[in-house]
Amino acid sequence: MTIYNFYPLEKAHLASGVVVVIDVLRAFTTAALAFDAGADKIIPVAGVEEAIQLRESLPGSLIMGEVDGVKPTGFDFGNSPDQIRQHDLRGKTLIQRTSAGTQGVVRAEQAEMIFAASFVVAKATAEHIRQLDPPEVSMIITGKFIGRDGDEDRACGEYLQALIKGENPAPEAFTRRVAHSTAGKGFLSDELQEEFGPDVALSIQADRFNFSLPVHRQGGLWVMDRHFL
Repeated sequence: MTIYNFYPLEKAHLASGVVVVIDVLRAFTTAALAFDAGADKIIPVAGVEEAIQLRESLPGSLIMGEVDGVKPTGFDFGNSPDQIRQHDLRGKTLIQRTSAGTQGVVRAEQAEMIFAASFVVAKATAEHIRQLDPPEVSMIITGKFIGRDGDEDRACGEYLQALIKGENPAPEAFTRRVAHSTAGKGFLSDELQEEFGPDVALSIQADRFNFSLPVHRQGGLWVMDRHFL
């Protein structure tokens, strides 16, 4: 019997067992689209300066991400799945820094294994975890912090839980919650709809990809790659 736990970002350090770090809007939707565009690997980091310094030590690498939703000066790409998919990233190493998703990864210090997740890789992630048959699965709801309810990530976590249990839920029952979450409402507001609407549309395409996004330690860095079923 598998035990399931849910943690907000501020308690990510408590998550143990197989840890699924969820960021639907938008970090790990962007990561999945980057892999689909040919990226070889993605290195999640916590800070802006850390990302820039790491790029200097890894020739040919590129940085994507945001601070408070905005692409920092010096970054190659923002945190947009719609924008990242338009680039040829074949063979590239990407460094990713975001305010929620990558923070969840680097803070999951008690994890035995980590997956980055969003709706677009949900079924593949669940199947990978089912194959592991772990006694404990912890979900980090990175979008839940002061001022944000994180329900877009909670919905994804609940969908993942159902899939891991072997159920066959309709994804629409979960993805429709994205637009009603705090973040979803902000992105789809009259002022931001034109800019962020395409990102939201991509973020609710459940099970688009047949790969999961495991994250492991390599040479002192966190490294995300894709695992095909």
